[in-house]
Amino acid sequence: MQVYNLPSNPKVLIFDIDSTLYTCPEYAHEQIDSQVRHWAKLNGYSAEGARNMVADFRRKWASEHNGQKISLGNLFKFFGVSIETSIEWRKKLFDPALYLHRDEKLIAALEQLSKNFYMICVTNNPVEPARKTLEVIGISGVFPKIIGLDTCMASKPSKKILDAALKEAEAALGESLSYSDCISIGDRYDIDLALAIELGMGGILVSGAEEVCVLTEQLKSNG
Repeated sequence: MQVYNLPSNPKVLIFDIDSTLYTCPEYAHEQIDSQVRHWAKLNGYSAEGARNMVADFRRKWASEHNGQKISLGNLFKFFGVSIETSIEWRKKLFDPALYLHRDEKLIAALEQLSKNFYMICVTNNPVEPARKTLEVIGISGVFPKIIGLDTCMASKPSKKILDAALKEAEAALGESLSYSDCISIGDRYDIDLALAIELGMGGILVSGAEEVCVLTEQLKSNG
């Protein structure tokens, strides 16, 4: 876990979902690979050829952007796949129940956090499969709102997405909030944290659900 610029009195926790609220490399990989395979099939490429094209683009992007990573949704736009199309693919191709399971330890940890913070999920997946993921894990109840790929029609990192999360938090808490009232929590610095920190949020980089389970202690020590 790595911590960045935590505010002294945070009110809102903004969670990524995939590889943050569960630890399952197989499912994380399948979400990416199923889309690449589908794209390959539609365009007459071999699966391996399509994987290589995506990997080559990622390497080129990183070399031209100071090592930064790019989300698959944003990457696919360069290959002519719109965000609207990505949304439909993800709704059709993903089945979290095949890979994930109820996590009692995580449930308890998030329920404890929800007593002190408003919590919201921000994901590059559409809301429907994202909600299914939370339901399989058993944590849907602590996240009344999800900002998904189909909420703002944008893929992280995007200020539009963070603004939407902040607006939902303001409506839920009934007060005006600033970026400095929020902490963004995710497993990818470039995608989940860099922009949030630049805007004034705190950031916590985690490697999966095991580290989310100890966030209560981390936030207590910060306070």
